[in-house]
Amino acid sequence: MIYHLLLGSNLDDPAGRIAEAIQRLVAIPEINILRQSSLVQTKAYGKIDQPDFWNQILEIECGLSPERLLDILLETEAGMGRIRTEKWGPRRIDIDILLAEDYSCQTDNLTIPHYDMHNREFALRLLCELIPDWVHPILNKTTRELLRSLPGGNT
Repeated sequence: MIYHLLLGSNLDDPAGRIAEAIQRLVAIPEINILRQSSLVQTKAYGKIDQPDFWNQILEIECGLSPERLLDILLETEAGMGRIRTEKWGPRRIDIDILLAEDYSCQTDNLTIPHYDMHNREFALRLLCELIPDWVHPILNKTTRELLRSLPGGNT
């Protein structure tokens, strides 16, 4: 299955943390990185009184189930010192599953497509670098259309 992962960091050399996360993911035999978006600095989302984030999207091929991939991503975050203290707070690393092809699910631990990606200009902008014509299976809009619908999202 093709997944799109959003990586983010705003603590302890954020660009370096993103690079470290990518190296850790490359080392996992079941994960094959196909493409990467640009690495960009963005304003914090949700809780804005914190340092800017660095963000990047990875397109990966992976034979694992979404639930197993989530477990591996959470293990990777923990191995890099991620401590969850507050929602949308500062973090060394954050790795979210945005998409899993046209698959959708909603469980207590996982929502695919990501529950809030259609409101995140930075995520949509980076996705547009890789898959501008992908159609959201619930909202029935392309990545490009979702981006254009946001304030400041004209491309």
